[in-house]
Amino acid sequence: YPLRRQRQMCIRDRSKIIEENPMPIEKNQVVLFHYSVRDEQDNAVEDSHGGEPNAYLHGHGGIIKGLEEALEGRDAGDTFSVTVTPDKAYGPRKPDAIQRVPIKHLMGAKRWKAGMVAQVQTEQGPRHVVVAKVGHKFADVDTNHPMAGRTLTFDIEVIDVRAATSEEIAHGHAHGPGGHHH
Repeated sequence: YPLRRQRQMCIRDRSKIIEENPMPIEKNQVVLFHYSVRDEQDNAVEDSHGGEPNAYLHGHGGIIKGLEEALEGRDAGDTFSVTVTPDKAYGPRKPDAIQRVPIKHLMGAKRWKAGMVAQVQTEQGPRHVVVAKVGHKFADVDTNHPMAGRTLTFDIEVIDVRAATSEEIAHGHAHGPGGHHH
């Protein structure tokens, strides 16, 4: 019981522990955070609330550059908004990024329509593409990231900050809930 009581006390007094022992976000720390993203027209794009918080290893390029820069020095419990321009998000749109691929290589649906997001296997691993045009056997896909060229506003809630394990640092990413699983 003493361990259980101590653990319950730590959970109950979590906000007090964070205030007394802040761990500002810096390289080689695992950060757990919730986020929501809006585009230039204030349309909701993504929201992590309702699921596990996102986890990443700070300083290893696991999230977009502008968001990682905005998180630097923050503490667990911080909430803030940041607007990230394309150069620090998913890059500019490249007009010559259309490729023709066999429809059988598109993963994610049985019937395809223009505007749908598909996954294709590439030499660099799986990649998301946007279907631009569908024919009988082939589809033209836009290989730009679906959010390329967009200025995005993130609302961030930092849930937890902890030191990374040596294994996480060696692998270059966070392990466990919200992170990578081997």
